[in-house]
Amino acid sequence: MANPIPFDGGLNCALSVVDLKKSIAWYTDLLGFELLYHLEEMGWCELATPVTGVTLGLSQVEAVEGKGGATLTFGVSDIEAARATLEAADVRFDGDTAVIPDMVKYATFFDPDGNTLMFYQDISPPQ
Repeated sequence: MANPIPFDGGLNCALSVVDLKKSIAWYTDLLGFELLYHLEEMGWCELATPVTGVTLGLSQVEAVEGKGGATLTFGVSDIEAARATLEAADVRFDGDTAVIPDMVKYATFFDPDGNTLMFYQDISPPQ
């Protein structure tokens, strides 16, 4: 069955933040995202992620209501190194790195506004 929606391959994930400038610095300095543009008068910016076709939009709000929603999960080649980098910057993690043998390792962490993010590392055996 053909997809009736003409997707173009792009994906923008949007998160709410209280301090847009602080969040831009956090995502660029710690995760290596690249600021594409910042519309200060609108309280909005967009960052390029290391994932082709995926950008992250940040919207400044008065208060972040952390009541669920999507968790942005980024694949990494070395989860221990990625985690150590963020822990060195006092980023809060939700427990230890979890492991599903022969499948995946994953670790949940939070941005300064409490938005949930995750790293995963594929550890499945080569095919």
